[in-house]
Amino acid sequence: MFYNVENLFDCKDDSLKADEEFLPEGNKHWASNRFYQKIRGVSKTILAINQWQTPSIIGLCEVENEWTLKQLVYNTGLNNLGYKYIHFESSDKRGIDVALLYKNKEFNLLHSSPIFLSDTSDNFYTRDALYVKGIIASDTIHLIVNHWPSKRGGIMASEMKRQRVSNIIATTTDSIAKAEFNPRLVVMGDFNAELTSPSIKYLLTEAGINSQLNPKDISSKLIKGSYKYQGQWSLIDHIFLSKHWLDDEQYSFKHEISNLPYLFEKDETNSGIKPHRTYAGPRYIGGISDHLPVIINISK
Repeated sequence: MFYNVENLFDCKDDSLKADEEFLPEGNKHWASNRFYQKIRGVSKTILAINQWQTPSIIGLCEVENEWTLKQLVYNTGLNNLGYKYIHFESSDKRGIDVALLYKNKEFNLLHSSPIFLSDTSDNFYTRDALYVKGIIASDTIHLIVNHWPSKRGGIMASEMKRQRVSNIIATTTDSIAKAEFNPRLVVMGDFNAELTSPSIKYLLTEAGINSQLNPKDISSKLIKGSYKYQGQWSLIDHIFLSKHWLDDEQYSFKHEISNLPYLFEKDETNSGIKPHRTYAGPRYIGGISDHLPVIINISK
């Protein structure tokens, strides 16, 4: 599973981060009751997304720090499910990072490390990616959790930033492929880019990965992606797998965008529905996230 949890900040000021808006005295009036309501919503989604079997592995983005993950894993309905977390602080100026949750009894962790994507020499700062290697159901898998630069500043200018990140991720997967024959790769995240964008096309080609989920394959008439902006749906949250893995006939794959009813609200400005987000600008809405979670079931 992958889920952008939309600004999962604590309520304390960190002098090294631009987190002022997510403080009780900030313009969003972020407070403990709102934080705990949010993590209860995130945990509810993890518990409900796959019916009776909660995900073995969960990629997250937009989490501020280790404390927020501790609260999510140990102070919600996830507490008795044996989840552990992996997180490293990154160079993102706002202080939002990626993380991974995994079931300790199902996933044997072998290695984890950040993938540094910022370049201080030309003042390029962004979230690090997260690399994790482990064994699940006798298969060794390599996971990379991403949160690529947003479209702020314009699509063309920001696409150059995403291309820089895409190059580094592709280089990382190439190094894995040189060390291990036909590695099972899982490259997931909020890429802030659709499948048709140059940065994603480059990554899919160079990393030898692909997705089973395309906007044209989404069955729901109301949902056409994982994110909705100004009335337009886009699929920017992806879970990519190695092409040779997807082609292996002994495996089956079921890839979906979650359509749990409580994740939505009516789109009053445009038409249809949209994700029930936590904030609209400075206005508190009380939802969980402006993104929908994506999930893939893999069986043998």
